[in-house]
Amino acid sequence: MLKEGDRAPDFRLPDHEGRVVGLADLLVGHKALVLYFYPRDDTPGCTTEACGFRDSFESILRLGANVVGVSVDSPESHRRFIGKYKLPFRLLSDMDGKVARLYDSFREDRGTCARKTFVIDGSGIVRAVFPKVSPEEHASEILSVLRRLQPPKS
Repeated sequence: MLKEGDRAPDFRLPDHEGRVVGLADLLVGHKALVLYFYPRDDTPGCTTEACGFRDSFESILRLGANVVGVSVDSPESHRRFIGKYKLPFRLLSDMDGKVARLYDSFREDRGTCARKTFVIDGSGIVRAVFPKVSPEEHASEILSVLRRLQPPKS
């Protein structure tokens, strides 16, 4: 079970455009990565969660973070989901659940990712874990954590 202070497992997955990216790629130019796992594209809870991140995306960026979603859906499914809801961030395809398993975020009984989020700092260290997520409130929870992680102003 991953916890705060652990090194985030590295991975490589295709995004919605078919480009294979890894953890280091997703951190380039950012102080943190919000890596969220979700069950399925275009389902009610997953749509609510993704649109919450969409609506908070500029604030998240201003706090130096990147947002990336991961599910077992295909890159094509991700492209449709991004287009339909105008999502400004990447979605990664973990079709065999291998990465979700590394992050203790796979539901063997359903063959999907569990709804779980990790905030990873620029050094690859897990700074926050959300093992239970409310899709309606999650983006504001993430903003609170990112603000807390900001260095104190001198």
